Amino acid sequence: MAQGTARKSDYSDKNAKANILSLPLDASEADRQPHGYERWLITKLMRMAGTPPIRFRLWNGDVVEPEQPPARFTLHLKDHKALYALVANPNLAFGDLYSAGRLDVEGDLPDLMESLYRSVHAARQKWPRWLDALWRNHNPRSTGITEAKENIHHHYDLGNEFYRLWLDQAEMQYTCAYYESPDNTLEQAQLAKLEHVCRKLRLKPGMTVVEAGCGWGGLARYMARHYGVKVCSYNISREQLAYAQAESEKQGLNHLITYIEDDYRNISGQFDAFVSIGMLEHVGKENYAAMSELIKRTLKPRGIALLHSIGRNRPMLMNAWIEKRIFPGAYPPSIGEFMTICEHSDFSVLDVENLRLHYAQTLNHWTERFEARADDVTALYDEHFTRAWRLYLAGSVAAFRAGSLQLFQVVFTHGDNNDLPQSRQDLYTFPATPEGV
Repeated sequence: MAQGTARKSDYSDKNAKANILSLPLDASEADRQPHGYERWLITKLMRMAGTPPIRFRLWNGDVVEPEQPPARFTLHLKDHKALYALVANPNLAFGDLYSAGRLDVEGDLPDLMESLYRSVHAARQKWPRWLDALWRNHNPRSTGITEAKENIHHHYDLGNEFYRLWLDQAEMQYTCAYYESPDNTLEQAQLAKLEHVCRKLRLKPGMTVVEAGCGWGGLARYMARHYGVKVCSYNISREQLAYAQAESEKQGLNHLITYIEDDYRNISGQFDAFVSIGMLEHVGKENYAAMSELIKRTLKPRGIALLHSIGRNRPMLMNAWIEKRIFPGAYPPSIGEFMTICEHSDFSVLDVENLRLHYAQTLNHWTERFEARADDVTALYDEHFTRAWRLYLAGSVAAFRAGSLQLFQVVFTHGDNNDLPQSRQDLYTFPATPEGV
């Protein structure tokens, strides 16, 4: 518990300095009657958002109904200053206010977020330029070597104890699972994802693999255990590497796996396969050319590479609150931006698969487990942290359902490599989902 107590203190200190909107408001500021222009602001805000089916309950109990009833959801604003913050910058303020308990939601949170995403997406085409500029998301923070370590520490070094509460118990995978059947468990789907990746890489015993960003090391262990390959895995999260190394030792795989605490940009040597699952979102598009050159020089002439990443249908900045409070430096690329990595080094793209709905289902499972352990999360950190992560998970479910986010798996090789299978039939010769898990 000493670790948890220290982390709670660290988180609270950072939160207090983050933004005054994230702090609870004194109750004495929430006892006056709303003005007429404040009701008008709410109506105007909802029009700009595309008139979603939302009613507002104000700080004094008054209700503002939507212009097009019926309402499916209710937003409860606890004070008048919360309203002004929401109108000024909803992309950032909604998350800060909800985390602080100054805004509450009545109704299913993922459903509310999905409704908002769909409504705003349709309405945004009619916004005046000044509003688009006022409400726009900001550019992501730098992902240079020093900054990247700070960004990763902010999110992934929250503590293995925290993530163990709600991730799968098989390999601690914090990326999209692969559901061959809708009734697969989270454990089955995460192991199926690892198998799916291995098949796409056409792994065989004795091959060498380099992994950029290994998480808690589950893919490396799976490749070594089931395919007999030698793996070098790079990661800059100390918490994750400590877990990965301990598991590798426990499973007797140290002779096949080398976990390295270093930035992916320092990868050296040549390998039969290059793989990165869920790291490209943190690379920054300004670094795509350098990453492409890195893959080109580390991939053997007949090698295969696979990148698995959250993405977009078109270029778009990450939501301001998620980038600022949850995932600093994050930028999910559009499929066109993704392809610049392949174009830059004359790679041939072999396969592009979109697992968007698989990620929505993965997030549903994570959310269920998170809610079941919410009291434990609060004990590790505080209520503000629990509410922030509840919103982050709910918003992510909604984004994948609404199509705001995609999940791309892209397989490619050197442009002159002719040692390739004639079809993808070998990927599906038998189910990837393991039995008895």
